[in-house]
Amino acid sequence: MTDMKKYILKKASTEVAAPDPARQFRINYRNELNPAQYAAVTSVNGPHLIIAGAGTGKTRTITYRVAYLVELGVKPESILLLTFTRRAAQEMLRRASMLLDARCEKVAGGTFHSFANLILRQYAPLVGFDSSFSILDQSDAEDVVNLLRTKLKLDTRERRFPRKQTLYDIFSRAVNTSTPLKDILHDEYPHFEGLLEEIAALQRAFEEYKARHNLMDYDDLLLYLRSLLRDHDRVRRSLADRYTYLMVDEFQDTNRIQADIVRLLSQQYGNVMVVGDDSQAIYSFRGATVRNILSFPEDYNGCTVIKLEENYRSTQPILNLTNEILRRARA
Repeated sequence: MTDMKKYILKKASTEVAAPDPARQFRINYRNELNPAQYAAVTSVNGPHLIIAGAGTGKTRTITYRVAYLVELGVKPESILLLTFTRRAAQEMLRRASMLLDARCEKVAGGTFHSFANLILRQYAPLVGFDSSFSILDQSDAEDVVNLLRTKLKLDTRERRFPRKQTLYDIFSRAVNTSTPLKDILHDEYPHFEGLLEEIAALQRAFEEYKARHNLMDYDDLLLYLRSLLRDHDRVRRSLADRYTYLMVDEFQDTNRIQADIVRLLSQQYGNVMVVGDDSQAIYSFRGATVRNILSFPEDYNGCTVIKLEENYRSTQPILNLTNEILRRARA
């Protein structure tokens, strides 16, 4: 992995002022949250990293922060909440609406992929696609790979060639980890290293097929959104003006492309809060890297780190055992 760069965030020109202590809020945030949760919820401008272990009220904190921003006067449409499942986003916004009012339902919330789909529908021609592009799910993408494998006569009985599921996994890992195909084969599929030339030819045919038929798979949604934000400054600025407050859940499970998308979206105003726990990274098989959360304070100038450590789910003996396991794992 290449060295990480430090991202200097521009200070927002339209910051929300710190709340007046005498201001009347509909929700009594101080009474309903513990001190760490309250600090996270009421942190408004600038980059913030919230370290939230299991059972520490992470969802509660995000929900209350959405409500808090809306109460402060932030337009709901200018808040973007990115999560790993659509259901998670819907549940958080539903809870925020119950806490405050229906304004919270106007907050833009969803997965990285659904957000990418929304934006690319508007700007697809800039990345070489028609706005009516179709999306291949994993099964469809594997079938296309199989079709092309047959067309290229790579499925002969004379030699062992990867199955369609394995081939697509190889392609996907190369994309999501920004790793050359040869390195993926060497590190994870050494028994197929001798087939590098054929697999690379199949990968090229797969990319050409998708482009020719106006198709994107899930990996492409992230890849082309990053390209759009990186290569078209006017679009990036327009989206930054639209979404001035960015929140990301489960940041420890983001891959390099998703981390780049967060950086590009937030670099104009710098109002980004990521929430996660480096001890709970579970999606490494999808290219996620825990380095995204570990390096966040260094990568974002002026970052504030807040730790949620009060556990509401486990008893102290269980927590002691868990902490000891984690301590030895890191030793």
